[in-house]
Amino acid sequence: MILEYIEERWPEPPLLPRDPAARAFARQTEDVCDTQYEAVNWGFGEVLWFRRARGALADQLRAQAAGQTRTLQAWLEQRLGEAVWFGGDDFGWADAAAAPMVNRSVHYGLGPEPGTPLARWHDRVWERPSVAATFAEFDVAAAEMAAASDLYTSGGRRREYRDHRLEWMVKSGGIGVVLAGLRDGNIRFPWPEG
Repeated sequence: MILEYIEERWPEPPLLPRDPAARAFARQTEDVCDTQYEAVNWGFGEVLWFRRARGALADQLRAQAAGQTRTLQAWLEQRLGEAVWFGGDDFGWADAAAAPMVNRSVHYGLGPEPGTPLARWHDRVWERPSVAATFAEFDVAAAEMAAASDLYTSGGRRREYRDHRLEWMVKSGGIGVVLAGLRDGNIRFPWPEG
């Protein structure tokens, strides 16, 4: 939705390519980043910041997130190939969708291997002033998330476990985390809640 707004509000230069196949490629990249990749990063944050799991379960969830991150980065790297940007010569829709996901992985110590095409792409993304500003905003938000972790585990605030996030937690072995969150009243589901 955010990229749709940006594309309509500031149509020049366009983020989406003109070619229908290239547009589908960009949108598919966005879909995977917005659902699968976001869920992995989110799940890692549940363990790192909010300490939803400890001991062996925390180790298992971190290992799942690390493995899934490598798989997603390999998929992105295959899509990028040797191109400068996901859409070819120009920064575009797929780059805007992938940038925050890859950067969050970098923040977690799960970034792409140095020297790989995806790592070089991440370096190029950092050079864009708008992206660098967004990444700096994430760093501030990350510090605030760590400071607010007690609110989310005590029930002072409730974390939203929406579709792909819930799926990640369950398929990665964290069903106990979900059940504990329901029991303790510190998680919620999207509107309308039942």
